[in-house]
Amino acid sequence: MSPAPTSSADARADLAALCARGIDWRLDPSRAITLGTATRPAAVLVLFGRLDSSPAASSSAPADIDVLLQRRAGTLGHHAGQVAFPGGRLEPSDDGPVTAALREAAEEVGLDASGVEVLGTLAALPVPVSNHLVTPVPAWWSQPSRVTAVDHAETVDVFRLAVADLLSPENRASVAHTRAGATVRTPAFVVDDVLVWGFTAIVLSRMFDALGWAVPWDTHRLVVPEV
Repeated sequence: MSPAPTSSADARADLAALCARGIDWRLDPSRAITLGTATRPAAVLVLFGRLDSSPAASSSAPADIDVLLQRRAGTLGHHAGQVAFPGGRLEPSDDGPVTAALREAAEEVGLDASGVEVLGTLAALPVPVSNHLVTPVPAWWSQPSRVTAVDHAETVDVFRLAVADLLSPENRASVAHTRAGATVRTPAFVVDDVLVWGFTAIVLSRMFDALGWAVPWDTHRLVVPEV
């Protein structure tokens, strides 16, 4: 394992290196979907940047970086009320996942893409509940811009969570799902009143593992999302 990063510059370099080498998501078979004309490609922007407030508690990751997240509207057909990355389906006008992720972030949270450095893409993950194949697009927020919920029919809150807080063992947990008669546990993060679970937590948790930023935590601690 490589040494833990000590600065935001090191963290950015780690993220770029992860994009270059790729990632094995290690998904359980229950997340498999049958690819076909009904499967919709999508992309999300996994945007890290340097905290502009007091640093979080120390951990294996720098205390001065955060990640941009949003809370989806409770009236949406899928993933209602969940904390998620900005993103959505690829449109015919998009030339790929990067364009889609940046466009969706601008539409959903008002992100100024000129201050965003895209570091690459990671392998697409299936989201069976909505039949999407989603490509994460890691990026670095070199010049942060003001963000807010643009369309409250889709997004009700936008915020930045410190990575060190997400990695703190007392803020980590699991969510139990029953699929095809079997119980499957997936990672979750609980920071104050913010619960991150599902697709977003899977992506963050596996990225943190692959980056070497994660520290041991109690995988038996369960939380139950309000759905």
